[in-house]
Amino acid sequence: MALAQLLCRAQIGLSAPPVGVEVHLGSGLPVFSIVGLPAAAVRESKERVRAALVNSGFEFPAGRITVNLAPADLPKDGGRFDLAIAIGILLASGQLPVSPETLRGLELYGELALTGELRTVPGLLLAARHAADVGHRLIVPSDSSAQFAWVPAAAPLAAATLLDVCRHLAGERRLSGLRTGEAGMDAGVEATPNCLTVGTLDDICGQTEAKRALIVAAAGRHSLLFVGPPGCGKTMLAQRLPALLPELAEQEAIEVASIASVSGAAGASGLQGSRGLRRPFRAPHHTASAHAIVGGGARARPGEITLAHQGVLFLDELPEFDRRVLEALREPLESGIVSVSRANLQAEYPARFQLVAAMNPCPCGHLGDSAAACRCSPKSVEQYRARLSGPLLDRLDLRVALRSVDEQEISAHRRAPQALQRAALERIGAARECQRRRGRINADLSAAELESIAMPTPAALQVLAMARRKFGLSLRGTHRCLRVARTLADLEAVERVDERHAAEAVSLRRALAD
Repeated sequence: MALAQLLCRAQIGLSAPPVGVEVHLGSGLPVFSIVGLPAAAVRESKERVRAALVNSGFEFPAGRITVNLAPADLPKDGGRFDLAIAIGILLASGQLPVSPETLRGLELYGELALTGELRTVPGLLLAARHAADVGHRLIVPSDSSAQFAWVPAAAPLAAATLLDVCRHLAGERRLSGLRTGEAGMDAGVEATPNCLTVGTLDDICGQTEAKRALIVAAAGRHSLLFVGPPGCGKTMLAQRLPALLPELAEQEAIEVASIASVSGAAGASGLQGSRGLRRPFRAPHHTASAHAIVGGGARARPGEITLAHQGVLFLDELPEFDRRVLEALREPLESGIVSVSRANLQAEYPARFQLVAAMNPCPCGHLGDSAAACRCSPKSVEQYRARLSGPLLDRLDLRVALRSVDEQEISAHRRAPQALQRAALERIGAARECQRRRGRINADLSAAELESIAMPTPAALQVLAMARRKFGLSLRGTHRCLRVARTLADLEAVERVDERHAAEAVSLRRALAD
């Protein structure tokens, strides 16, 4: 037949709209054209497809070849359409006799090497999820296992070369399902740029209040700011948070793996746990741009806050980040969603991350430090702290001041190492279970439902009212204190928030307040 029609999908944000790949062979001078709003990578597929067909033993047909990627107004990018275009040419030229029934509900993905080998492309897990909703089957490159490692149920058929796909369609040799076992998991972990070495709270000397704040943050998914001199353990504490968080639920793991698939990280957004994917930990450098953090660019790609979805975003040296970058975090911190708009493309990404930040108390870092004298003037300290806006600070639930660890604490830690991690995990797990039964984690409680869920006593409300008057807390700040107080009560398995919880929540918000 001179016309062939196959199925594939594009990738727009976290959606995978269907694309019909139509191939027509006509008479006339040899021309190979691709229409349907293709990007440069799609237009270049002409040369990849031509070489792959010839090197796989097929004849590249003479005449006019027209490939239409429908719908015409949907942007198409990447090498994901190579395989569908090549198979379409073989069908249209009669070199691959396949019945229409065989192609019904079948989606083809893969970038072609010049030898005819298939290479994986980003977003295959996302395409598989959308295809499953309509009962379609997928054929993908066999090296795509890392994208499907965390969702074995979505495993499609796997092919190593163009010839493998042709033999499968002709009924000569059936393709097997994609293997998504330990090898895929290991591949995903090795490719992770933001993976951490395993560490626990027991590794850290002193810093009792900071450890307490870290446990509270893990139990209620609260945002956290560490303020302290250089070398006091701010970064080490932040890196211990992922090990305190519960493992991802099934739906959360699918979301994280889909985002990693779209970004090209191939499941590399988190650490490999005993049962699957741990929560992501992203630590961008302070020179990162707004597009890198929030998302954007010509293709509206996801940023660090989306890659940290259901996990931790750690911003070290917080005042050194560009002011516009920090202000762009305010809305996602509240809504858990970020919308990236471009002239011809709009994408909405999930961004429900837990923000953990660290900073020095002054430019030299030694303000209030007993180990070294501060060299900064009051004006320079004021200018340094002014880099952080009030609205941003207001969204940080916990602000903890750290100090340098002295020799006495180091010696005590060596003599009697702590055993805090195990007990912390048990308490955090119990607190999270309380919140699960209520239907919402504490950090996500709205103002309307907060008071009925927190159930503060009159004495607790009086403490919060006094804190508003004395420290100038905003209404948002008061609500966030009440959320933290609810988490403190959950850690103690107490039904109502009392004045102790409210007072501790206010005290955990005091760093940088003066």
